[in-house]
Amino acid sequence: MRFFFLFLFCSGLYAQNLVLNPSFEDYKNCPASIGYISFEEENNDVPYWLRPTGGTPDYFNECSQIVGYKNFNGYQKARTGKGYAGFYGFAHGNYREYIQGTLASTLEKDSTYQISFYVSLAELSNRAIKHFGVYFLDHKLSNINYDRAINARRIAEKSSNVSYRPIFHKGYLNDKTQWVEITTTYKAKGFETYFLIGNFESNLNADVEKLESNELKPMGYYYIDDVEIKLLHPKPIKQIEKPIKKFLVTFEEQTVYTLKNVLFEFDKSILLPKSKDELNALYDHLKKHPNLSVEIYGHTDDVGTSERNHELSEQRAKAVSDYLIQKGLDSQRIKWFGFGSSKPKASNKTDAGREQNRRVEFKLIAS
Repeated sequence: MRFFFLFLFCSGLYAQNLVLNPSFEDYKNCPASIGYISFEEENNDVPYWLRPTGGTPDYFNECSQIVGYKNFNGYQKARTGKGYAGFYGFAHGNYREYIQGTLASTLEKDSTYQISFYVSLAELSNRAIKHFGVYFLDHKLSNINYDRAINARRIAEKSSNVSYRPIFHKGYLNDKTQWVEITTTYKAKGFETYFLIGNFESNLNADVEKLESNELKPMGYYYIDDVEIKLLHPKPIKQIEKPIKKFLVTFEEQTVYTLKNVLFEFDKSILLPKSKDELNALYDHLKKHPNLSVEIYGHTDDVGTSERNHELSEQRAKAVSDYLIQKGLDSQRIKWFGFGSSKPKASNKTDAGREQNRRVEFKLIAS
């Protein structure tokens, strides 16, 4: 028996974070030493993040006993997930470290973007600054053994396809416990595909606060998490005078279908707002066909422990089930299951494959 499912979704304006691997959750191996962020792409253990100069930023993850939440500069939990990065924002002799990120797409010329990230000062730091900078390029910066402060402003003034945006915080970034948000806006020039984050001011020009003294040379080491660059004012969807066509989708009993727009934040089971249009349509269909029941299946990629993945897949399947029940679906007509990472649709060795494996599915069954 064949059923016809009519989808008509209203598109909301949700600005996409263009930073790839923004919370440093994707990694190839648990870090076993400092300086884990690579110089070259082929040796990259933290996808989409590189060190652009001779300065050696670090990768921290809960999985590591050496560079985990307890590390060589203190203790800090990740703001979200289990991973984050760290770099020297200020150090003796103008030593600097920078992290280089990758955007999912080139920024649109003359469009305004919101830039934000969170930092926390490491416990052993004896200096704090109140400014960072974001340096945009159209190419990856690599093979630069120089490990001192980059004069980004001077380079940007002399080059066409680089741009520098300083970010000044209202006070010194001296919080060693909480994560503090750094944010600014930026008008794109239209070439920006890669970016650097760090302190581009020399020690002579830097606005620095002296903290409690210790045996270390002057230094301010910052942890960083949740980097975001998104379009500040998405272009509105133009109104179409012609009637919007309905998309006719055919469903069969005992066939598994993927809910393509049912999405969750990393390691969470709370439905995002844009997930609900598709679930509302599924509910409407079940309401029109009282002879049908539905099974919901939750899946994850293989990042993390199998126990956590199984728990998370169950929580996400249950979240979908609970939403349909709250809408009015009889709880006797719905069952939910979690399979963790045991049933991948694609390879977990690539970001694209892992994204396909983080899914929720359903199957219609005649009661």
